[in-house]
Amino acid sequence: MELNRERWEHILEPERHPELAQYLDDILRTIEKPDQQLPGNEADEIRFAAEHVGPSRWLQVVVVFGSDRAFVVTAFASRRLRK
Repeated sequence: MELNRERWEHILEPERHPELAQYLDDILRTIEKPDQQLPGNEADEIRFAAEHVGPSRWLQVVVVFGSDRAFVVTAFASRRLRK
């Protein structure tokens, strides 16, 4: 599983989710031990979610599973978990 610098900077962009700057360890733990796994918006994506982690009720991390590697696309906090 890869969370490279480009994706981390994407997550922290001012118009995206800069409130997650202090939650890198929580993002990684959410991937390792999620409370729930849900489908992403695309067929090759999975959303890993942890409750009561991060700045809101849910911390969600979207991961793409390609043919040769898996990498974090984005992460965000939300009050509700969209199923």
